[in-house]
Amino acid sequence: MSNTLLSFEDVTFGYSRKRLIFSGLNYALEKGSLAVLLGPNGAGKTTLLYMALGWLLPIAGKVSLGGKLLQTYRRGELGRRISLVPQAEHLPYTYSVLEYVQFGRAPHLALVEMPGKKDHHVAREALARAGISALADAPMDKLSSGERQLAVVARALAQEPEILLLDEPTAHLDLGNQYRLLQTLKELNRAGVTILMTTHDPQIALAISTQTVLVEGNGKVRVGAAEQIITSETLTHLYHLPAGAIEIRPNRSGIWLRQL
Repeated sequence: MSNTLLSFEDVTFGYSRKRLIFSGLNYALEKGSLAVLLGPNGAGKTTLLYMALGWLLPIAGKVSLGGKLLQTYRRGELGRRISLVPQAEHLPYTYSVLEYVQFGRAPHLALVEMPGKKDHHVAREALARAGISALADAPMDKLSSGERQLAVVARALAQEPEILLLDEPTAHLDLGNQYRLLQTLKELNRAGVTILMTTHDPQIALAISTQTVLVEGNGKVRVGAAEQIITSETLTHLYHLPAGAIEIRPNRSGIWLRQL
């Protein structure tokens, strides 16, 4: 039986037929992966996430979730299988963190149904998995940037998705909050959550990914282990600057350096 959760088969996409973002894209996200889409701004990383959500439709080819064409899912059904942590989200600051996280239960509720005991329990569990149970009663407008990002992660987890998508989740976070968020993602992945996230920072891919997808900006992707495909050559090619990759300990990735 296939272990593929999400697949792109011969996908072509462009905002116009004269400017294609992807052409003949083939990519499979395996269950249990922590996959990082790495590439420069404008390469198509966010576009790929939006196609995974069904927000953007390919010109040609097909996108499947669990072996079923994405466009055959009803919106509520899709919301129960896949969730997104966007780059920016308008947060309802008049709510507590727990109330906000319960919004993630919407795909499991009827149109005018209020969250019940089970939904409250799932939201509490999502807070615990994101490591912010102590903030349950805190107002959203009193959170730090790092705490807000973890609250958004908890809201996405409350959907109980098979796949968690994150679009540049460390953007605008300081080093400490980046570390805490990345640790949370690693722990979620170890607990069985399949993760697909975007970044333009090779060090994030090296730090946490089980699979790195190089989005090269010419409609092509390269897939492999981070330490195998994040090299001096690929960094120079992706970012158009002299760069180097060095090993920092045996059998582990390294860091990348811009040569001044």
